[in-house]
Amino acid sequence: MKNGRRISRGSFNAERLRRLPSRKSEKYRLHNILALPKHGFDTALGSLAHAIQGLKSRRQESYDPYTFQFFRYLWKFKLTPSGRFLFAGVCFSSFGLLTVLIPVYQFFFSLVALFVVAWLVGLIFRPKLAIEGEFPTKATAGQPISARLHVKNVGRMPALDVMFGFSNLPSAIKPLNADEVAPRLNSGESVTVSVAIEPLRRGLYELSDLRAFSTFPFNLLRNGSARTSTGSLLVLPSFQQVASIDVPLGTKYQPGGVALTSNVGESPEYIGNREYVPGEPARRLDFRSWARLAKPVVREFQEEYYCRVALILDTFIPSKRKTPQRGFPNLEAAISLSASVADVLSQGEYLIDIFAAGPELYVFRAGRHTAHFENILEILACVDACRKDPFEVVAPAVSEELGNISTAICVFLDWDHSRRKLARAVVEAGCRLKVIIVRDSETSEMFDGDEFPDYDQYSTSHIRDGNIEVL
Repeated sequence: MKNGRRISRGSFNAERLRRLPSRKSEKYRLHNILALPKHGFDTALGSLAHAIQGLKSRRQESYDPYTFQFFRYLWKFKLTPSGRFLFAGVCFSSFGLLTVLIPVYQFFFSLVALFVVAWLVGLIFRPKLAIEGEFPTKATAGQPISARLHVKNVGRMPALDVMFGFSNLPSAIKPLNADEVAPRLNSGESVTVSVAIEPLRRGLYELSDLRAFSTFPFNLLRNGSARTSTGSLLVLPSFQQVASIDVPLGTKYQPGGVALTSNVGESPEYIGNREYVPGEPARRLDFRSWARLAKPVVREFQEEYYCRVALILDTFIPSKRKTPQRGFPNLEAAISLSASVADVLSQGEYLIDIFAAGPELYVFRAGRHTAHFENILEILACVDACRKDPFEVVAPAVSEELGNISTAICVFLDWDHSRRKLARAVVEAGCRLKVIIVRDSETSEMFDGDEFPDYDQYSTSHIRDGNIEVL
């Protein structure tokens, strides 16, 4: 809740629990995404992802002059690749207008005339098309997805050289069959086409409208206004399955048992009836059994003990490193490895708490039928890099959340003083600890193997190639 108002929409009932000041008088938000009913979870995660993406876009929002918008539209959509090449030729040959002594101006006017003819003919044969179909809303990084669209010519004139594509795709989305052409669509004729793209990186992307257009006559300009909305695309992280994970497991008492993961309150598990013992509370009396057996009978309950595993994901990337197109390799490998760990744990009788340690601490609880593994992937898809060291702020919050945790698995990107402090906080909370470091080179500081004996380090290529069978 923020200022007494729910921050999400639809059936999303995630809450911002509280703000706690750090020792340096800073503030951080502790987000707890509670396990939701199955029927409302897709809307919940979509709302969360949209909220995160909307916050980023508002921070980066700036004034964009209409002139820039027009030239961006002209370069990215209106001009075909051949048209861009000739347009560049027009720009360079325009220098020949400075003098008539050099016959370059003839080349300039020839190219301009070619563009004018292409524009006029394209305007006359501008197609009127109708598009029906839906584009997938989820994908996996590195795996192509496609959609079959039904296109119909609703105009009186034939549609020539019809092509399909997006006007402005994000840099992390690669079109695959942008060169496919329907040579001719007569009036009233329809065709079914397949449009494919390949997401290169996980995350949430707002896709532009999918358009159908004509490049007739010279394949220089795109003409046509038919489009269909594709909405957003949630790209899940890719991961390799592992056979098992070797972690020190234990059980702790969970107030309310599994009910704690999705409801508020405590409710011990009912295991049967037994005879009444003087001094027991009257609210435990089972009056129906008493009437049937003619003697006092009470209900017997048993508190539940489960193994809760905390998966703490490190997202700290120093600000001096620039963001590559496919993301930071070690962070993407760490997220992929975290997905592999969650996949193994979700197949057992464990309660899983996912902690994404960034500028804000995100907590998501799953396991024992409280949420599905795909929901974990949806959360990991929206995790972003943190460019400021968050551990001084996150460590106290993690310590508070680890009161009922049995085992903690920390996936770190490096090893230094702040990460060592977080690991010690986990151990001091009474949890068993396993540390996994994803790094190609040596860590910034030497790892304390005596203090934290359960430790592994993997390179990004080792994780990407799927060479891990047992963690």
